[in-house]
Amino acid sequence: MSARRIARPRIAPRVVALALLLGLACGCGTSAPARFYTLAPAAGHAGGAPLADATVMVGPVAVPAAVDRPEFVVQSAPNQVEVEEFSRWAAPLGDQIAQAVAADLIQLLGTPDVAAGPLANFNPTYRVTIEVQRFDSAPGQSATVEAMWAVRRSPGGATRSGRTVAQEPVTGSGYDALAAAHSRAVARLSADIAAAIRAQAEAQP
Repeated sequence: MSARRIARPRIAPRVVALALLLGLACGCGTSAPARFYTLAPAAGHAGGAPLADATVMVGPVAVPAAVDRPEFVVQSAPNQVEVEEFSRWAAPLGDQIAQAVAADLIQLLGTPDVAAGPLANFNPTYRVTIEVQRFDSAPGQSATVEAMWAVRRSPGGATRSGRTVAQEPVTGSGYDALAAAHSRAVARLSADIAAAIRAQAEAQP
């Protein structure tokens, strides 16, 4: 008695190819391109006479570990944050803050000799260190920066220190508006540091 063959359904090659193409299309459609943001100088011009002889170095800047990452870390609830995978800082946050403060100080002090970090053959008159304790982001609501800072005159000069708490409203729904609000908050930090540098300069005999 001969064994009966069980017929198997045949799938047309075109159907297989179409299914693969649809799968690839669906996979590509689920990913979105990342967007990158920066902190920009937001301070006004010098509020007093330019400190033409002042040279300033900003850094290091320490930031909390919870926000020390490329992605935006935003408040979603009083005790909850979310990491925005596709909204990122263009450079490490500590470096961005140092660069924004340095650019603000150029305007506030009226001197071009401000650097964000050490440079070859650059001996600053003032060294600025910053420890950021809060860098809170609430999209569509507010940006908060709280920082301890110190200004030391070199070499062997006095040190002035202070604490800045700055909260700025976010005037828009996008992350560009959030970054702009953080830039304004950092500018208020820069203004406090500039005032300390001017006080040091006036106290210097």
